Amino acid sequence: MSVTVRVPAKVNVQLAVGAARPDGFHDLANVFLAVGLYDEVTVTPAEELRITCAGPDAAEVPLDRTNLAARAAITLAERRGLDPAVHLHIAKDIPVAGGMAGGSADGAGALLACDALWGTGASREELLEICAELGSDVPFSLVGGAALGTGRGEKLRTLEVGGEFSWVFAMAERGLSTPAVFREFDRLTEGLDVPEPVASEELLDALAGGAPDALAAAVSNDLQPAALSLFPELADTLAAGSAAGALAGLVSGSGPTTAFLARDTGSATEIADALRASGTCRTVRVASGPAPGATVI
Repeated sequence: MSVTVRVPAKVNVQLAVGAARPDGFHDLANVFLAVGLYDEVTVTPAEELRITCAGPDAAEVPLDRTNLAARAAITLAERRGLDPAVHLHIAKDIPVAGGMAGGSADGAGALLACDALWGTGASREELLEICAELGSDVPFSLVGGAALGTGRGEKLRTLEVGGEFSWVFAMAERGLSTPAVFREFDRLTEGLDVPEPVASEELLDALAGGAPDALAAAVSNDLQPAALSLFPELADTLAAGSAAGALAGLVSGSGPTTAFLARDTGSATEIADALRASGTCRTVRVASGPAPGATVI
């Protein structure tokens, strides 16, 4: 038998970043919104652990034990005294190295799929604990919907969302390393008084109210200056989206994907067409959120 889990991408509608901690991480106030671009992770019993991947940018996905999907399977197996002898197949549709938590999604998907395949009976709390061990964004990939992440982003509080928000995502010609973006953030803020990160009450109210205009006025990303410093061409993409009628545009997480909030699905289609014609990005996708978290299908 096999088990398949579908896991969504995310956009950060707010990413407030504190100064570097002694452990090298940064405290965050990270408002996640899951959106309807999905990876699917299928787990099948095998003689030994192996990973395959198909889909856009699949050649960029590591197929060894550094992959978060493999690490998830190994971690759960170790906790239960099992052999992680499974074939993990990732059907990838979330951009790779795009700031949309594709790798984290695969980790959460593999964890939930292995739990179902092996019948480990792990509680939600244990699954979230393992997710937090795997990476800062992995817990949200399991939960989905909308949530405020604090600490490194792994401590989640579910948020109310009063409607559906339409988004356009422009994928860049190359990737950006998340650690490199944080290092650039540290360089740009060296010697400055970096405030403690807090969630914007206006943004949380806008999410709860379901009003695109109010959300557009409140979105922010403290990593955007660092991403633009490393990848200046992203400014052209942001300008093209704004000219096409986006209510707001920002770098998604550590980038380099840029995210544009549209008034409705019709506007999103128009913005996507304009971005495709602008020559400022590699490809364009339209999706809405919130979307459910990791789900066995």
